[in-house]
Amino acid sequence: MPTLPPERAPRPVSPAHENRRVAESFGADAARYDRARPRYPQALVDRIATGGRALDVLDVGCGTGIVARQFAAAGCRVLGVDVDARMAEVARGHGLDVEVAPFETWDPAGRTFDAVVSGQTWHWVDPVAGAAKAARALRPGGRLALFWNAGLPEPAMAGAFADVCRRVVPDSLAVRQWTVPAVDGYAALCAKAADGIGEAGGFTAPARWRFDWEHSYTREEWLDQLPTQGAFTRLPPAELAEVLAGIGAAVDAAGGSFTMRYATLAVVAERTGASATPTGPDPGRP
Repeated sequence: MPTLPPERAPRPVSPAHENRRVAESFGADAARYDRARPRYPQALVDRIATGGRALDVLDVGCGTGIVARQFAAAGCRVLGVDVDARMAEVARGHGLDVEVAPFETWDPAGRTFDAVVSGQTWHWVDPVAGAAKAARALRPGGRLALFWNAGLPEPAMAGAFADVCRRVVPDSLAVRQWTVPAVDGYAALCAKAADGIGEAGGFTAPARWRFDWEHSYTREEWLDQLPTQGAFTRLPPAELAEVLAGIGAAVDAAGGSFTMRYATLAVVAERTGASATPTGPDPGRP
């Protein structure tokens, strides 16, 4: 009879989830993050929250509650988990329930869910230990849905942004952000997530979903969002100010606004097995 995978201890296999300073840098301006970051396609939320009943949803790396609020608006009961107390405090201000802990060591305390979701966050989670934890938190047939927004402006605008970053911060991730298709990078994250799900066990073979959409940004909206992105959160203030001034000038030159093309990429798997009772040691308990 199928059983849940045992708990896995976190392991340092991904440069992303090893780099805790970047992972925890987003809370430095949590209110801006909440205000400026893009939401997710309603079609994605609707596809996950199917079945004609209110679902119990666990939002991993909930941050300020952007994903959680979309699922709550769809009629779901949502619990968030985030490593950053500053982000959690903003989410609670929106009326959400949030527990502060790394997901790999978070204690579900016997609670189970119909869906475990994670937007723009799973690359900060150990892919195998995280999937094993999700399996233990899901009811049989429940869904694990991991998704990312991959955005890139039209080539001329991307080139202008890259030129600014080459001039101001030539050796930074910010340059690569505008010169390598974002979908390629996020597709690699999806592949790593799918491999982690397969290695953890307890799930069906992961499926891939994609949703294409666009969003128009004014100069002010884009300059508000840019400091919340990982390539910019830890830049020294003087360099960040110079980058923002240059990118603002590029948007002005394009007429004061531009269109971002987004692809939301998702990895989705269903929990198999007949029992939701954890069977292995739990690193979240003493």
